[in-house]
Amino acid sequence: MNNSVTNTARLLGAGLRALLVLTLVTGVIYPLVVTGVAQALFHNKANGSEIKSDGKVVGSSLIGQSYNLPLKKGQETPDPDLKWFQGRPQNGLGSNSVNTQYKLLLSGATNLSADNKVLIKQVEDAKAAVIKDNSVAGYTVRASEVPADAVTSSASGLDPDISPAYAEIQVHRIAAKNGLSVAQVEKLVKDHTEGRTLGFMGEPRVNVLELNIALKDLVAKTS
Repeated sequence: MNNSVTNTARLLGAGLRALLVLTLVTGVIYPLVVTGVAQALFHNKANGSEIKSDGKVVGSSLIGQSYNLPLKKGQETPDPDLKWFQGRPQNGLGSNSVNTQYKLLLSGATNLSADNKVLIKQVEDAKAAVIKDNSVAGYTVRASEVPADAVTSSASGLDPDISPAYAEIQVHRIAAKNGLSVAQVEKLVKDHTEGRTLGFMGEPRVNVLELNIALKDLVAKTS
């Protein structure tokens, strides 16, 4: 009987020691090592790929945000603030009253089929808005020039990038709204256009938040 109790106590003691050791290794030491390595070698990515402006974190390079005017009385959908470059239509992003901050509500696609009447209407309305908003004195956007990413949301609804084509048709409007020359804004877009990853993966793209921060800095310099 005494031997049985002694063996049981030994087993419990061994099990407890194993639990404590494993907890220390996997619950404390390993996370600290991984966190330390991530902070040392991949600091930006480990912290959420933060983007800063004027020394403050204003968003992430991985998450898109809205550039809208404050809601007017009786309005349900805010109007875009046309002095800023606009991103893709956003299904999943909340309203934004501060142009360099975002309020994330949820992520998700519309899940509407290509022949769905609701989706078709959304695309038609978005195309009409893109043409109207970006046609300014001396420059008219044609329907054939509107790229797909200007009228459709991404699968997540959170795409932070737009195509160079979509950025380019916004150049004249941005120049007119901010008192800049077309050449200045075109250079801004060119400087912030990223090529395909490793030269063959994905498509060329422009990060809208980074572009708008550069736009803000350019406007400040020329004011």
